[in-house]
Formats: sequence, C-alpha cells, structure tokens
Amino acid sequence: MIKTDAIVIGAGPVGLFVVHQLGIIGLKAEVIDNLDKIGGQCIELYPDKPIYDIPAIPECTGEGLTNSLLEQIKPFKPNFHLNERVQSVSKNENNWKVTTSKKKTFISPNVIIAGGVGSFEPRKFLIKGIEKFENNSLFYSVKDKNYFKNKKICIFGGGDSALDWAIELSKISEVTLVHRRNEFRGAEHSAEIARKLEKEGKLKIKTPFQINSIDGEKTISSITIKSEEGKIEKIPTDCVLGFFGLIMKLGPIAEWGLNLEKKTIPVNTENFQTNKKGIFAIGDICSYPGKLKLILSGFHEGALAARACFKIAKPNETYRFEYTTTSKSMQERLGVKKSD
Repeated sequence: MIKTDAIVIGAGPVGLFVVHQLGIIGLKAEVIDNLDKIGGQCIELYPDKPIYDIPAIPECTGEGLTNSLLEQIKPFKPNFHLNERVQSVSKNENNWKVTTSKKKTFISPNVIIAGGVGSFEPRKFLIKGIEKFENNSLFYSVKDKNYFKNKKICIFGGGDSALDWAIELSKISEVTLVHRRNEFRGAEHSAEIARKLEKEGKLKIKTPFQINSIDGEKTISSITIKSEEGKIEKIPTDCVLGFFGLIMKLGPIAEWGLNLEKKTIPVNTENFQTNKKGIFAIGDICSYPGKLKLILSGFHEGALAARACFKIAKPNETYRFEYTTTSKSMQERLGVKKSD
C-alpha cells in the first residue's frame, strides 16, 4: 500500500505540471498512466510535431515539452507507475483508495484526474490478418520519423495528421497520400502545401481511393488501392501509415460515481473539484462553461487544483500564497542554491 498526498492519474503535460505545482507547496505525488511512457498524447501521437501555443516557447515538440516538464519536476522525485490502468476508486475513511490493473493500492486524500480524454486507441484498417504487420511496417503514429527515411511510404487519411506527416516525410522519403475523398478535412493551408508538392513531383496524391489489400510476408511489400469506380492500382510499399482518428474510451472512470457529461467530468472553476470532495479533474477530461482544450488551460487548472489539495492534505496548516521568486521554502524544494 502506497500513501501519498496526491495521486495524479495521467502523465501527460498537464499531469506533469500539476506534480510541479504540488511539489512547490510541499505535497508528494504518485503518478499513474496506462501508457508505457511519460508524455501522454504528446508523446504517443505527435512527438515530432511542432506545438506553437505554449507561453514563452515560440515552438517546441511534444517530446521537447515532455522532457522540459520532467526536468522541472526532478527536485520533487515523483514516482511513476506506467502501463497501469486505474481500475477502481473508493472511499477509505477520510482518504481515497485507488487500485490499479497491477493490483497496486494507493491511499491519498486527493486524486487528480489529468487523463486527457480518457484512454484512447487509433482507428485501424479493417483488413483481416493485417495485425502481423503492426509496428514493423504498419503504423498508426510516428514516434521516430528517421525510421521512415529513404522508404516508400503510403499514408492513409484526410485529416491534419495525414497531411502534416505526408508533407514532413516527403522531405526524406517517397510518399503517396491516399484519401477516400477528393477533399481533405485537415487545415486548408496544409492541403494547399500538399497539392503544391504534388505539382512539383515531391508527393503523390491518390483520391478518391481506399485500401483494398496488403501483400507481404513478415513486412509489407506492396498494397493495392481501389477507387469508387472500381479501378485498382498496385503500389510498391515499405511502410503504411494510417491516420483515421482515435477511439476515445473513458474506461473505468465511468464507474467512479462522478457526474459525467458527454464523456467529460464537470468541475467547478474555483478549484476544479468534481462532485466528489478530494477528486479533481484537469485538462481535456474536465468541462465547465467557457472551457478551452489547450495545454495552457490545463496548466492553470492544475495550479488551482494543487492549492485545494493542500487544504485537504494538511487541514491543520494554513496555506499562504507565495511567489517562487521570493519564497525561501519554495526555492529550497526546487533545489535553488542560495547566493552569498
């Protein structure tokens, strides 16, 4: 049994930042995530894709942001429990008892749900036997773009991910972009760039086509695509990327007694507490009037939730708001060396 001041469910950017906010006010956190790595959707879906709306950082990647947040919380030595799903949350006197899929038990007065939109998995190709190619020549995300260098790649999809990766990988590989409609649903600017690359002979676009079959033994050697009129084309292929969006699943969260609303958790805007005292929700999973699904919004929500956690974890102590620039206690927790 692990006792702690706060349990953070979700190791994405918002979950990592709330660990920082808990740490600077003297609260210890244990972090649980059902993915096998830290970083949440930023790492799982777009580690190399630029992010432009983090304050004071003109541009960064999902991986870069994750690494910076990890560096920021180093002084607090949080424990991460990865590849574990929270199975149950129940009341235990004045605390919450959290049990995971690996039979670990946590006891804490505070639970902060920072799990994005719940657990998620990509929509996959509906072709029998295709699973054998997954993670060697068939992928639903790009974790290392250099893996695809100098290869023949077929990308399927018409959204932002398909367009962005077709554009990016066309710089280092031979790329064919396939979509079942003539119009793309991604950003118009990206669609224009893709069409421009097609005219320059740097990218092939096949519309309206859908995948018909995949050939190969251990890895993919070629695919066939089929048009609405029944026309079939065979394309020599080393790798296939499918970007059809995600299937979102709340999983066990739906059984925790929270007032769910359209697969989100309603919270108040004072401290982002749910209908259960001591259970908070921050990031994309929470909802309230005027909610913006931005990472910076999640950071704000986490800061307020952390202060509310202090009052519950240490009811006999008075919380005093302080700035890190002037608070000696906060600076000590951050490991800031005192100047002479």
